[in-house]
Amino acid sequence: MCGITGLLTNDLIDWQRTLRSMADQLSHRGPDDSGIWSDAPSGIGMAHRRLSILDLSAAGKQPMHSASGRFTICYNGEIYNFAEIREELSTSNFGRSIAFRGRSDTEVLLAAIEAWGLEDAIARCRGMFAFALWDRTERILHLVRDRIGEKPLYYGWVGSAFLFASELKAFKEFQGFKCEIDRAALTAYMRFAYVPTPMTIYQGIRKLVPGTILTLSLRDVGALPEPKPYWSARDVANQGINKVFSGTDAEAAERLDQLLRQTIGQQMVADVPLGAFLSGGIDSSAVVALMQAQSGRPVKTFTIGFDEPAYNESQQAADVARHLKTDHTELIVTAQDAMSVIPKLSTLYDEPFADSSQIPTHLVSELARRHVTVSLSGDGADELFGGYNRHTWVDKLWRRVGRVPRIGRQAFAEGATMLSPNSWDAVFNLLSRVLPAGFVPRLPGQKLHKLAGVIDAKTPQEMYRRLASQWQSPDSIVLNAGGQVASAMTWPDLGGIAQEIMLMDLVTYLPDDILTKVDRAAMGVSLETRVPFIDHHIVEFSWTLPLTMKIRNGEGKWLLRQVLDRYIPRKLMERPKAGFGVPIDDWLRGPLRDWADSLLCERRIRNEGYLNPVPIQKIWKEHLSGARSTQHQLWPVLMFQAWLDGQ
Repeated sequence: MCGITGLLTNDLIDWQRTLRSMADQLSHRGPDDSGIWSDAPSGIGMAHRRLSILDLSAAGKQPMHSASGRFTICYNGEIYNFAEIREELSTSNFGRSIAFRGRSDTEVLLAAIEAWGLEDAIARCRGMFAFALWDRTERILHLVRDRIGEKPLYYGWVGSAFLFASELKAFKEFQGFKCEIDRAALTAYMRFAYVPTPMTIYQGIRKLVPGTILTLSLRDVGALPEPKPYWSARDVANQGINKVFSGTDAEAAERLDQLLRQTIGQQMVADVPLGAFLSGGIDSSAVVALMQAQSGRPVKTFTIGFDEPAYNESQQAADVARHLKTDHTELIVTAQDAMSVIPKLSTLYDEPFADSSQIPTHLVSELARRHVTVSLSGDGADELFGGYNRHTWVDKLWRRVGRVPRIGRQAFAEGATMLSPNSWDAVFNLLSRVLPAGFVPRLPGQKLHKLAGVIDAKTPQEMYRRLASQWQSPDSIVLNAGGQVASAMTWPDLGGIAQEIMLMDLVTYLPDDILTKVDRAAMGVSLETRVPFIDHHIVEFSWTLPLTMKIRNGEGKWLLRQVLDRYIPRKLMERPKAGFGVPIDDWLRGPLRDWADSLLCERRIRNEGYLNPVPIQKIWKEHLSGARSTQHQLWPVLMFQAWLDGQ
């Protein structure tokens, strides 16, 4: 795992100073080594920060040139099947022998590109990657990002210079870069709590779409060619549902077990200490179980817990670790420990980002980094196997209320919101005295308000959009808001709402929220993370599965549970799904109140000129009064304000 940056320009610049200053902003991504290469007559330069994982010797140093000298690469990521590709190259390279200088996957990738061409080489690769490839013969630059978007890559023109980097902070080191906020991106951020691809918070700078290649030269000054897809999750989903797995439940479980074993086995290869995050939930437990099944020594596992019982899952993780006999490390953190992360967030994430689980993710990454350099995680399983409540809830709700006239559903919503969530809690508390045990759900007032927020939707697709939105009308708080969310949000047609929501989550929420969160939180402490579930072979297999193998009897991740049953007793896993959260709502009324008050000051917001303070002040007062919890709307505003402070 590394940090990359570079530029393409005909301008006269100090290549060494410029590239070094840009790369130094990425030193946390690669603290072990650095490298700079430029070809001033061609107008190309690249810089690399290295976190040494495979081949710790100088033979793995980057930027790296191919054997013929035609290609130069600046690469961030891991090719997990590089040994197999190396073997194939060594035995079938058109009769030519390849003399590899070292054991790095970077060198293998370059050799594969020389032998087979860029797209064919990528097609053979299993891994996570974002890289820049200079073709000296054609004088063109390729930018490439992995299929799902595990590794980040930003790019854009700054004057007559084309820049790229793993993180936006490198752009600020280039003379002439203007931190001009894109209000359309800001509007999208207020809806989703992240800036969706290909947007960034800055005008003129983009994220490379996962599964694509951007190709350009200095003939394209000021223009941005459309990235060319080499792999598409949408195509995979369509092909999968048209070629459904025809085996039995047992055969499907065996196939998934084999794929996971193979993938996790490949991802356990490293020349540095390796471990895994363990929350005690299905996804991380499955990863750890399959790691331990293939390891001759106890796998190092890491969990954090909180001293607030409602948010503490460390005991479940400890139970799983004890059963699997891992080398388990647990850290119980206080509210003060968690809140100490908040001042770091705007630097870690470079652009506004407001998934509050970014806090515990950073804390568990810090814990793991004290012991290992690489950690596997269980992210991605929900999107593939129907693990989120919305994957079942939207379809079920629409079937029940979709035929009810919308005016009736609107009347219900208006009636439900006449009382605050707290008032409804009091009503249900009284009812619980006469109703059967378990009839009244946890936090009934919040759930009733959530239902009211979606029940009058015109379509199930609109229901999903509302569930995915923090602010339902973000243009009401962003001044001079404009633009539409990028085409990645175009709704798919898979013949069923559950599958369509799962695909939407896979191409939007997973890369832009979950994978971004994990990458920045971990790389901020120089920890490499690997995500086995999003290996493209597993993704492709998951889309061939009938929905009943993912969601059965209202329970998501059914097939994954069958695999996990082979390794861990079901009784250890039978608990409600919980997020990786912190009590932001309580903290905002308590120890974070002064900090939030300062950021939400009406005069301050008005003077900054980006947001409308009136609706913000309204929900802030509602939150402080306890009438309802509005942290899901407040946190994006607070994270933007804190980010703006650092600009």
